[in-house]
Amino acid sequence: MEHRHLLDHLAKNWGWIALRGAAGVIFGVLAIVWPGITLVVLALFFGAYAFMDGVFALVAAYRRREGHKAVWPLVLVGVLGVAAGVATFLWPGMTALALLLFIAVWALSIGIFQIAAAIRLRKEIDNEWLLGASGALSVLFGALMIASPGAGALAVVWMIAAYSILFGVMLIALGFRLKKLVNRAELQGRSGA
Repeated sequence: MEHRHLLDHLAKNWGWIALRGAAGVIFGVLAIVWPGITLVVLALFFGAYAFMDGVFALVAAYRRREGHKAVWPLVLVGVLGVAAGVATFLWPGMTALALLLFIAVWALSIGIFQIAAAIRLRKEIDNEWLLGASGALSVLFGALMIASPGAGALAVVWMIAAYSILFGVMLIALGFRLKKLVNRAELQGRSGA
C-alpha cells in the first residue's frame, strides 16, 4: 500500500519532476554553449541548479507530508541541494578539486535515493527503469568525478553538461510517464462515475 501511495504522490507531482529535468537540460546546454567559461562561472551555474533542485525536492516533501508518510529522503535530497547551492554561492572561488568532489558527492547521494525509489516502485509502475537509470547515471557520474578529479576544466565542463542533459531528459520522460498515469486514472474515474 505504501508503494501505491508513493506512486500516486509522484504522479500528482509529475510537473515538478519534469521541471527538475528541464532545469538539468538547461544547465547542460548552457555548459555546452559556453565551454570556455571558468570554473567559477560553472560553479555558479551548478549552484543555481543544485539550489533549485533542492527547493523542488523540499516542495515535494512538503506536499507529501500530508499523508503522514516518510518524507525524510526527499527532505535530505532537498537539504543537500540547497546546501550545495548556498555553499557554491558563498565560496565561488573554491578550488576546482573541491568543487568536483562536492558535485561528485551530491550526484552519488541523489543517485542512490533514485535507485532506491525505483526498486520500491518496480511493481507499481511500468518503465520505472527511467527513475533507476537516472539514479544509476548519477552514481556513475559521481564515481567518475571521484576517480579522476584532476581532469582538465574543459573535460569537466563537457562531462557535467552531458550528465545534466541525460539526467534531465530522463526526468522529463519520467514526468510525462507519470502524467499518463494521472490521465488514465482521471478517465477511469469519469467512466466509473
